[in-house]
Amino acid sequence: MSTEPIEIEDLLAALKAGRKPRDHGPYKVQVGDHDLKFTDAVIDDPTPTGRQIIEGAGFRKAEEHLVFQVLRNGELEELRLEETTDLRPGKIERFLVFPSAESFRFDIDGKRLEWGHKVISGRVLKNLAGVDPAKFAVWQVIPGKDDILVGDTDLICLADAGLEHFFTGVPQTTEGGAA
Repeated sequence: MSTEPIEIEDLLAALKAGRKPRDHGPYKVQVGDHDLKFTDAVIDDPTPTGRQIIEGAGFRKAEEHLVFQVLRNGELEELRLEETTDLRPGKIERFLVFPSAESFRFDIDGKRLEWGHKVISGRVLKNLAGVDPAKFAVWQVIPGKDDILVGDTDLICLADAGLEHFFTGVPQTTEGGAA
């Protein structure tokens, strides 16, 4: 009888190496929170349910959480508790888990996303938009009024009625002045 430990397949490492992950677990995935802080979790099943992702990340009472797959294009897709995802094609290696029963939709740079927390920071918005947080700013669109610059640590409520709209861009500077 073999007592060798089973090697854990790191999905992110496999993708960075340009290879397809093996067909059996266990797999190391990354699970993040509403601040996009990621930790490692080990999932045995190659086709885990949302419930297995939540529990694999150490959360209890899966029914009180939402899980989103972070797709390779940066978009988020909710994974219901009993819905499965396939880790073997190498298209998903990160998930977001929220202690929430409802999701909130918003639009940034013309891309609609769902979020599992009623507030979101400017820094997280930049990261989700895929822009360099040091070089880009984010604004909230306020119909009929001036757009509002959202600072990195500013928190925007997504629970208000209607879809919140945001856009990113390089902030205007007055460096150098006119000649």
